Amino acid sequence: MKKLAVVILAAGKGVRMQSDLPKVFHKINDKPMLQYVIESVRSLQPALTLIVVGHKRELIVDYFKEWPIKFVTQEQQLGTGHAVMQAEALLKDFQGTVLVLAGDVPLISSQTLRELIDFHEKNNAAITDLTAELDDAGSYGRIIRKANGEILKIVEKKDATPDELKIKEFNSGTFCFDSRYLFKALKQIKAENVQKEYYLTDTIEIARSMNLPVFAYKINDVIQVLGVNTRDELLELEKNLS
Repeated sequence: MKKLAVVILAAGKGVRMQSDLPKVFHKINDKPMLQYVIESVRSLQPALTLIVVGHKRELIVDYFKEWPIKFVTQEQQLGTGHAVMQAEALLKDFQGTVLVLAGDVPLISSQTLRELIDFHEKNNAAITDLTAELDDAGSYGRIIRKANGEILKIVEKKDATPDELKIKEFNSGTFCFDSRYLFKALKQIKAENVQKEYYLTDTIEIARSMNLPVFAYKINDVIQVLGVNTRDELLELEKNLS
């Protein structure tokens, strides 16, 4: 494996949790969701692990202050692309693979992450998206592929057409990037969407416009990549960790 850096997105409030806590700080079996993600990442032995914090960041920073991680702050929550932009200062000299994932996917395994990174590096990809399938992909972004399987783009639910909403393969929010292209692509994304946010997923179309290879790595175990947005979903995932 090449050198690895990890960026975990943990800035959101999680309004639908009906709580003022950072979403990733809600607990499953007495451990914050974020801790499960950090533990899965830690076994990959990254050169650098960054947590992007925002809402009530002092809770997260204090809880993990003894851990071998660094924190960067997203003052305004302007989307996933904007969140990763905050890590540029600490990653500008890094060369290798950058793994980006959300702090609210507590069931993601280190084995799956290792397989994703291996696939990404063997294919010399600029970007590789971890994907899965659901009969109804709900609020997840849909994967638009060419006939040969390459990714064309990811369409967020709010921007999708009725036909695109029928697509079962969805974006998990976990990506590998070649560090040489990540921040070049991020500088080109625009908040021209329904949410007026900077989407990390827009880097895929940008990479394709630069004729760079973009891949998806699809897993069968969909439970690993399901995020948590409500208390009911939190309870459901807790059953899987019991």
